[in-house]
Amino acid sequence: MLIRLGYTLEFDIINDTPMVAMLHVHPSREQDLLEPDILRVTPEVPLTEYIDSFGNRCTRFLAPPGKLTLCGNTLIQDSGELDELPVGAIAHPIENLPPEVMIFLLSSRYCEVDLLSTIAFEVFGQYEPGWPRAMAIQRWVNEKVLFGYHFARGTRTALETYTERVGVCRDFQHLAIAFCRAMNIPARYVTGYLGDIGVPYAGEGDFSAWFEVYLGNRWWTMDARHNRQRIGRVLMAVGRDAADVALTTSFGVASLKRFHVVSDEVKAA
Repeated sequence: MLIRLGYTLEFDIINDTPMVAMLHVHPSREQDLLEPDILRVTPEVPLTEYIDSFGNRCTRFLAPPGKLTLCGNTLIQDSGELDELPVGAIAHPIENLPPEVMIFLLSSRYCEVDLLSTIAFEVFGQYEPGWPRAMAIQRWVNEKVLFGYHFARGTRTALETYTERVGVCRDFQHLAIAFCRAMNIPARYVTGYLGDIGVPYAGEGDFSAWFEVYLGNRWWTMDARHNRQRIGRVLMAVGRDAADVALTTSFGVASLKRFHVVSDEVKAA
């Protein structure tokens, strides 16, 4: 399957403003790209790329005052298969986890593991460790939290999502991540493309959030927002939570004026 990926973001900049963009396809998917994955900035400014501590590809630059446009367009080859289910994947004793995975058991900005641990054990302690428990967490969050774009709030934490029972995709994932970590399942936040491929059209495109759990010596895709296998996920960045994978970070005032995302299947000629 071929998928056309693209985005356009427009900002109003007041003063010279340093910015970091995390808009590239993740390095782990670069071998699937059929066209260059280039970030184009208008007006043109010097760009510096680097790989952050989580392995994400980032671009930093100094945005001048006025209108700023970030855009990109590429083509990627995808398996066209549904997400794999972690059926039979075992939970690892903490003492056997790889060192680089340990950070994904800890509390983070939006995932208050310590405050949700008692609740997690009460609700999920009955489930068998490993994939049955991870799937139970995903299903519970999907059923108990109401989705709506009008519920969006950039500061909502996992505990607040549990209390309010509303949110957008990032809130679903933060709560599921916190519950997983509380049950000693390493979990990390993911951002990327997820178009309406194989499902009914849901409206204007957007970047999406999901999460991954570490079971059976590998990371598995999970999605508390949709609670179903999907086709055509394209990974962009991973981190402890949304704070680590912001699409753009501005060190000054940068007002977002336009946001457009494309993630569409391209039929072979």
